[in-house]
Amino acid sequence: MIVVESKRKKLSTLERDYPGAVIVDVTSHATGEMVRFSPFYPHGGIPVPYSGNMTSMSVEGIWQGLKVFGTAGVDRSCFRNATMKDLKRTTRRFGPTLGHRKGVDGTELLGYLEARKLIYLPSYKWVLDHKLAPQLEKLRLISKSGTLVLLDYETNGDVSDPRKPLSHASLIKAYLEGNYPECGDTKSSNSEGTVTTEAAESLSAGIEVLSEGMRVRHQKFGEGTVTAVDPAVGRVTVDFDEEGIKTLAVRLAKLEIIK
Repeated sequence: MIVVESKRKKLSTLERDYPGAVIVDVTSHATGEMVRFSPFYPHGGIPVPYSGNMTSMSVEGIWQGLKVFGTAGVDRSCFRNATMKDLKRTTRRFGPTLGHRKGVDGTELLGYLEARKLIYLPSYKWVLDHKLAPQLEKLRLISKSGTLVLLDYETNGDVSDPRKPLSHASLIKAYLEGNYPECGDTKSSNSEGTVTTEAAESLSAGIEVLSEGMRVRHQKFGEGTVTAVDPAVGRVTVDFDEEGIKTLAVRLAKLEIIK
């Protein structure tokens, strides 16, 4: 079981409410590898939606960089910020928020909820898909054997609720449970990592024969055990005996099933 709780709660309260649970901080103030789940973390190479080949160091860099204010437009320097600091752009400094630019050179301004669905959600999902496979697998294993509590400063998991910022911990929970919110505009986005219907069908070819616990062989990584299968994007996560956990595109991986 996975639950999202406020990082502001006392540890003693959390331990009382969830006896025996594993409590994991996924905020920018986390210690160790789980800080990588923070939208502020500079993974690098994250496609900026509707912006051709332009990339950002962090998800927060994309969200802040595409904001348009009364006295300021798109700020590309946010995409290059790898410090996890000084990313926020505020109305106090730049005036009222007018919306988010749909791409760095776009002419369309998106409203808050529309920007959440077309910019934030696909950007964070790209990171989950491409940058966090080992960490996701650890959380998945914890949740299967007991209660996993994810700590975030925000706890709103309703994408359609504009009253509070969206909790990225809730997105991690949804991703692990296989119900990540619908996001993006696959027909008009040029960002790498956005999967069209045709591409999804192509990527999924052959994935139906794979299942968790199956032993497989890869020509580069050797033998391993399948730990997760995601038919939606045609990817499989394998814990290789010598190389560790890796997430691969089934169409490209050409995994051989060990009978």
